[in-house]
Amino acid sequence: MIKAHYLISSTLGIGYLGKGGGTVAAVATCLVWYALQANGNEVVLYQILASLLITLLGIWSASQVEPFWGKDDKKVVIDEVAGMCISLIAVPLTWPYMLASLVLFRFFDIAKPLFIRKAEQVKGGLGVMLDDVLAGICANLLLQVVIYLT
Repeated sequence: MIKAHYLISSTLGIGYLGKGGGTVAAVATCLVWYALQANGNEVVLYQILASLLITLLGIWSASQVEPFWGKDDKKVVIDEVAGMCISLIAVPLTWPYMLASLVLFRFFDIAKPLFIRKAEQVKGGLGVMLDDVLAGICANLLLQVVIYLT
């Protein structure tokens, strides 16, 4: 069972790339998001449910691998997948908006401004996932303002 959590937490092995694995996972998420929705499945409810499911799966898997890999190991990139999904909810399916979502998400994920850095202090899988979820929410909110104003 733990091998399944290694696979989930590393997002099918992307986390084993080492440095830059989080960015690769975020880019891969954008590509999959686009491919799955390019045929007209842009229903916001499905986007929310998919993001929630990935987040819950990530909390569970990150909790399972933490005793073996340590707290928020760089191999765990399911958190970037969840955060990227959240940043893409209700965003028009165009490459400029998707690129903006990616850049904003990675900015909030790496810089961890405001309250995002404090989220890392939460223990277990929830702590691993929470900072990326918050980064995704911040990126999405900012992008929604841009979308509204343009």
